[in-house]
Amino acid sequence: MDVLETLMLVSGGLAAGTLGGMLGIGGGIALMPLLRFVVGLSPAVAAGTCAAAVFFTTLGGSYRHYRLGHLDIRSVVPIIIAGATTTGVFSLFFLTLARRGHWLDLGIGLVFCLISLRMIAEGTRRAGRDRGAETGGSEVTGSLPHKIGIGAAAGVLPGLLGIGTGGVLVPAFTFLLKTPIRTAMAASLLCFCFNALISSAFKLAQGFMDVGVALPICLGTLLGANLGAVLNRRFSLRKLKLLFGLVFGLISLRFICSFIEGTT
Repeated sequence: MDVLETLMLVSGGLAAGTLGGMLGIGGGIALMPLLRFVVGLSPAVAAGTCAAAVFFTTLGGSYRHYRLGHLDIRSVVPIIIAGATTTGVFSLFFLTLARRGHWLDLGIGLVFCLISLRMIAEGTRRAGRDRGAETGGSEVTGSLPHKIGIGAAAGVLPGLLGIGTGGVLVPAFTFLLKTPIRTAMAASLLCFCFNALISSAFKLAQGFMDVGVALPICLGTLLGANLGAVLNRRFSLRKLKLLFGLVFGLISLRFICSFIEGTT
């Protein structure tokens, strides 16, 4: 790997980490197209490498959010435990999908499409509807069964596809558990940090990770996640979600086209 390739990977990780820290997502939605269509990794190796990089995004982002006072860690412990459990279970099924790479592309493309639609919907609604969600405490409220159910559901995608669930966790915390938006983003990053750690460990053991590509990306994501958590307070989240929703809608189509090409 030459210097230019290394700089490209660090820059890609920096961009993904910044995005993850700002929006409370893992950043995999930005890394997967880079790994698949620019670096040229296979779907399975791209998923494993992405999971490792996302761990550092969520680790850096959640730590910075915690230092900024956005999160009470004790309130998300049941979610973390439930998510870690299902991530481990569904990581065992990853081997089946890895042998059918085009189906992995389809699954990722459909998930990205749903996340894109959600971002666009939130980005186009009136700003006045979000004002109440910007303030509040740092605790994720809700009953224990609700937290366990949300955590268990959130562990499926990291184990099965190697991608994050920030696009699922943030709205679940916000709408179902009535959590303030910035606390929801911080909690999403922390919960997925454990999911990504377990997912990447499984995929490394299964042989689906390019360590040489992962290392410079992880460096970039760790730096970017801290930057994104700080920038979170300075930008309009509504406008950012609209912009990224449109971009990721196009990216989801690229994955679906890759699936079609693989079946023809």
